[in-house]
Amino acid sequence: MASQRAYTTHPLVLRRVAVRRVEEVTPRMRRVVLGGEDLAAFTRDGIDHPGFAAPGFDDHVKLILAADGDIRAALPAQLPHGIEWTPAEHRLTRDYTPRRVDLDAGEVHLDFVVHGDGPAESWSAAAREGDELWFVGPKSSLRLPEGLDWIQLVGDETALPAIGRFLDERPLDVPAHVLVTVPDDAARQELALRDGDTVTWVLAEPGDAAALESAVRALPVPAGEGYVWAAAESRALLPVRRYLQRERKLSKDRVNITGYWHCEEPAAPEAEAEATADSAPAPAGIPSPLPWLVARAALQLGVVDTVADTPGLSAGALAARLGVPGPGIAVLLPLLAAYDVVVDADGSGLRLGAAGEELLDDHEREEYTGHEADLLLALAHLAPALRDGTSPWRLASGATLHDTVADDAERYGELVEECEQLVFLLTGLTADPLWEGVKTCLLTGPGSASMAAALDDAGRRLRLRIAEEGAPAEVLRGHVPAPDRIDWTGGPADVAVAAKALAYRTDEEAVRLLTRLAAWTGTAVLVEASRPDGLSPHAAEAALHAFTATGGPLRDSAALAVLAERSGWRVERTVALGWGAEATVLRRA
Repeated sequence: MASQRAYTTHPLVLRRVAVRRVEEVTPRMRRVVLGGEDLAAFTRDGIDHPGFAAPGFDDHVKLILAADGDIRAALPAQLPHGIEWTPAEHRLTRDYTPRRVDLDAGEVHLDFVVHGDGPAESWSAAAREGDELWFVGPKSSLRLPEGLDWIQLVGDETALPAIGRFLDERPLDVPAHVLVTVPDDAARQELALRDGDTVTWVLAEPGDAAALESAVRALPVPAGEGYVWAAAESRALLPVRRYLQRERKLSKDRVNITGYWHCEEPAAPEAEAEATADSAPAPAGIPSPLPWLVARAALQLGVVDTVADTPGLSAGALAARLGVPGPGIAVLLPLLAAYDVVVDADGSGLRLGAAGEELLDDHEREEYTGHEADLLLALAHLAPALRDGTSPWRLASGATLHDTVADDAERYGELVEECEQLVFLLTGLTADPLWEGVKTCLLTGPGSASMAAALDDAGRRLRLRIAEEGAPAEVLRGHVPAPDRIDWTGGPADVAVAAKALAYRTDEEAVRLLTRLAAWTGTAVLVEASRPDGLSPHAAEAALHAFTATGGPLRDSAALAVLAERSGWRVERTVALGWGAEATVLRRA
């Protein structure tokens, strides 16, 4: 059964605001009040944009800064519906929660933790009336489940803007139980508490995982249906996540945990920051794959989870618990210790190091054990694949990636989850005139769930068909909104949308799919990444990832046009979606 969608999407608009005033909330928190005409509906370069909307208590806007001071060169390109992050060497972005949104006054309040370092905090320290600031977002707002009896709000001082806004605006009329870790009493704030609410202040250094976990474990668990929202330093939240999911057994739709910042020694943390420089520095020399392979083995064997659950085990006890005979575990431990995955610094038994704590995060784990990791391992066949004109995946597995996922629900599920971010980019497509008079839409590809959600957000109540069978259809049933309203047999439709359906197909497989669609409709749309995401530090790897999967590079508009012509289609136009993605509109030739 499909779970309720957790987010509402918003159009992505680049906005310019100016500082109206600066206020000191506490000795640890500075508030910058911003205003400007771009907060209302406006027109720029002939494109009409809606007014600013940030209805969620933990919405985030992305501030755009420039390390060299040239902010104009750092700005992304505004599309009619969306943002394109063009390469910019000195661009820096930081995410912040609006503490207050007053559209009647044309103001947005942003709170900055005063810690003395970081580009955003430095900007706020120097901010004066009239200073300009550009931002994008928010891209979405959290939807809280219905039927709750209570909510727990957990965080460090960077979470105070979101917690304060929740208590001010009360999106849920239920008791709120607040826990905040602060470095000193000066960081405490007056909060809008009601009867039945509770607040716990804990003195702890920023990023202190043990203090945060201990405080969360000490919280009483109220009766009834509840929800836990938590935001703090990303590593500090890992044991909290494990406690909530493993011991309190809260389902994913009852927990929202977000790493607001990442502690990097010796620099002070950047409040509510996700450092996203456009280009990562080149490594000095070529790194060995050995640590990656050892970390993968440690995850697959259960070393990381077992040490996390039972710290203090000896190497022999760990091997016995995992059922690994002989010296197997001992072979891994020196390298795991060298990279701070598993350590035994004082002889009291094995414990997770900082790198091991990070591997508890599902996203980090997938880089070593999921589909992305399998693609990486297939690169062992890169040279013969280049020589033979085939894909490394095919040489490694004996089948194309498409044939592999067609019979593997777990792997196809990973592709669907990778496509979840696609829903934030589809506004330009759902607003396109091609939908006029359309009553039925055929969907195919792992992005089908995101496309169905985007159509729903746009108010387009179409009859949907899914052109997937076997494992893909099984997986999509659990992700699309209202699966009972969908025809799962495929068939004719006014429009067909292939959402990331070509990204894991060879050229020949793509031609077969497009030929099949031509038998069902006269209009098709291909939603694909045609170039690397300019905001990603891994943009240089995008072409190699595509080649590993399909035996070819990322398909740009020209490449898609060739496939379309081979399949009986012609390219009518392309719709830029942002983040390197495009929608290519095809008409049957």
